[in-house]
Amino acid sequence: MLNIKVFGIVQGVGFRPFVSRIADAHKIFGTVANKGSYVEIFAQGNLDALRNFLTALREEAPERSAILNVTTNELPDENFADFQIVDSVHEAGDIFVSPDIATCDKCAAELFDATNRRYLHPFINCTACGPRLTILKNMPYDRERTSMNAFPMCDACASEYHNPDSRRYDAQPICCNDCGPEIYLLNSNLRGHDALKHVRKILAEGGVVAIKGIGGFHLACDAKNFSAVERLRQSKTRPTKPFAVMFRDVAAVERECLLTAAQRKILDSPQKPIVLLEKISDGKIAANVAPDINRLGVMLPYTPLHMLLFNFPDEIIFPDALIMTSGNPSGVPITIDDDDALKNFGKLCDAILSHDRKILLRADDSVMDFIDDKPSMIRRSRGYAPLPIFCDVDKKISVLAIGGELKNTFCLAKKNLLYASPYIGDVGDLRTVEVLKSSIARMCDLLEISPEVIACDLHPRYQTTALAAELAAKFDVPLIKIQHHYAHILSCMAENNHRGEIIGVAFDGTGYGDDGTIWGGEFFICDTTRNERLATISPFTQAGGDKSAREGWRIALAMIGDVDIARRLNIATDAELAGQRFLLDKKINCVTSTSAGRLFDAVAATLGICTVSSYEGEAALPNVRRKIFTPTSTRLPKFFLTYWRGD
Repeated sequence: MLNIKVFGIVQGVGFRPFVSRIADAHKIFGTVANKGSYVEIFAQGNLDALRNFLTALREEAPERSAILNVTTNELPDENFADFQIVDSVHEAGDIFVSPDIATCDKCAAELFDATNRRYLHPFINCTACGPRLTILKNMPYDRERTSMNAFPMCDACASEYHNPDSRRYDAQPICCNDCGPEIYLLNSNLRGHDALKHVRKILAEGGVVAIKGIGGFHLACDAKNFSAVERLRQSKTRPTKPFAVMFRDVAAVERECLLTAAQRKILDSPQKPIVLLEKISDGKIAANVAPDINRLGVMLPYTPLHMLLFNFPDEIIFPDALIMTSGNPSGVPITIDDDDALKNFGKLCDAILSHDRKILLRADDSVMDFIDDKPSMIRRSRGYAPLPIFCDVDKKISVLAIGGELKNTFCLAKKNLLYASPYIGDVGDLRTVEVLKSSIARMCDLLEISPEVIACDLHPRYQTTALAAELAAKFDVPLIKIQHHYAHILSCMAENNHRGEIIGVAFDGTGYGDDGTIWGGEFFICDTTRNERLATISPFTQAGGDKSAREGWRIALAMIGDVDIARRLNIATDAELAGQRFLLDKKINCVTSTSAGRLFDAVAATLGICTVSSYEGEAALPNVRRKIFTPTSTRLPKFFLTYWRGD
């Protein structure tokens, strides 16, 4: 008999039912169980059967699984009469949590099959798909440790759950129309399909709706309806930042965007991220969805509820593209419960479609770009987090790294595994700090990590720095502060598992420097223990505090130096230019900066592309309405040509 331990993504992906099936196929007797950090198998059979069983274990594993290691030990035979899945027994060790997985093709087909008992069920799933991380309380991954524990299985679902020949054998979120969660409208008596049809009617007529998904609420409207999009922008106080668009299917995407084979593969993958695609010139998506930008953030339906929104069999003529943007007030993480939804969206939306399956951990949509037709992650969240990154380390201690204040995620390290959290957001708001704190606590519990060291940004006034100090005191562990751009470079090294000396280049917006100035255009020689700042872009004066990061004309004036030239470029009013010049001359509210991001802002303001940004990075985005910037532009002062050419 063999004692087999399988390490990797083997929780929540149908691995135990798979083991049971191949054991039966190869006439193996024994057991399989989750142990929290691995799956343990006792396999008894003749030598050839065991050899074939081990081969099938690796080569036929479920497509959502990822086997990192398999260990085997010989033991004396026992009196097994068959092969069974036995109760999970938790043991400490490396933990691999499956991310939430988009609805698979087989469940999608059943969803619209009128003869299937899960016909039009908004929560249809199987062992190969459905929610994972967002409903999980702790490991091992079993129903009683998920928010689905609130929904006892009916007899029919229980029969499938316990049947080795069923696609839903041991599927923890299993449910149906008789025993699963239910959708409903807040502040309304409409439930189930009546609620869904009401929402479809609102969206088709140009309304705005909040919709609860796997990892939080989205705000939705018809992406081809200019007035609906504009109303959403005004209600959300989001004047120009692009919205993500969910299309009915790939054919609808191809009517609006250029799509390569590589992009299509990621777009329609089990992770279903938002993918940045180039717009076609005569598309029908409203111009104010991504104003002045030549690309569109695109995703496909990844839950049964999304699929029903687009394809429910009623008489409504429904759009094939919806704005599907994160449901949150500006600067606050995505909303996950009904009370906050009413408070945040009650006056903004025509309806709020919710459901009673509790979200235990937020997970915003992941965002993927492509460079040279190869995927490049922009935001790693739903579908990907918290899959760990493997990295060789000398000291195998547990670390909590809290990150910076903008676009925050945190990371938990245990031995050689780095677990990046789902996307949190900007941590300038105290509500976000509370979400960050609670998310850290849940992830520490889930991954069984008690930090022995806490790392944070060097900036003394970041909310994240204050939280790191608070947690370091709570855990009574050392606090290490890391310079922002050195941390960027270290993250690249970790992701590529590189430990030797490198030349690191960090072009960024803002980072507190070792010398107390603002860095952002830096060249380092560094390794994992030290860094030396060798060169920077030419330092300049940044005046105006936080406003200077949003108002590029302020940086342009500082670089140009001459108010008369700035006035002729029409980058600001005379009064604004005079006030800014006063700050610069008197050195009031001024810092020295090497920020590459602010250099982009200044160039964009000088060229008349963007003088004031309504969101971070707006000035640097590809622009389709104005002449593309070239270094020979007659509008560009000689000062900027020097920066551009590297003179």
